[in-house]
Amino acid sequence: MNAKRITQRGLYFEEFELETVYEHSPSRTVTEADNVLFTTLTMNTQSLHLDAEWATTTEFGERLVNSMFTLSTMVGLSVAQLTQGTIVANLGFDSVSFPHPVRHGDTLTAETTILSKRLSSSRPGQGIVVFEHVARIQTGEVVARAVRSTLMRCAPSEA
Repeated sequence: MNAKRITQRGLYFEEFELETVYEHSPSRTVTEADNVLFTTLTMNTQSLHLDAEWATTTEFGERLVNSMFTLSTMVGLSVAQLTQGTIVANLGFDSVSFPHPVRHGDTLTAETTILSKRLSSSRPGQGIVVFEHVARIQTGEVVARAVRSTLMRCAPSEA
């Protein structure tokens, strides 16, 4: 018996639709351990992320989640749905902003809008897709936004 097989993958260049919003699942609740591990692994010794006592003296009154963790998680939430096995490379971020802080215990959700796409003029079989990623916490507040350019594979040709 030949069972039908489906392999999870991201989308090929041709499958991206302009101005389409992709909602990513599952969401991700951020823990204190996540924040401390990421902060120390990346050598970011900012007291705002590590020193609970010092952080009580700030306008936030507590430690905040490292914004680079927020950015990484926001992009990471999109991988399975959009780029798993179909991305060639990240080309860069055109803009990144963090309009609201993330705290321990917040749950991040993310969505991605396809802003533009074009075939590569120098790399046959590949195209450039520009994503706008947006992350929110459980209250609906936007905590991160980034515009990212990627080099994506085109669908394999039928032989």
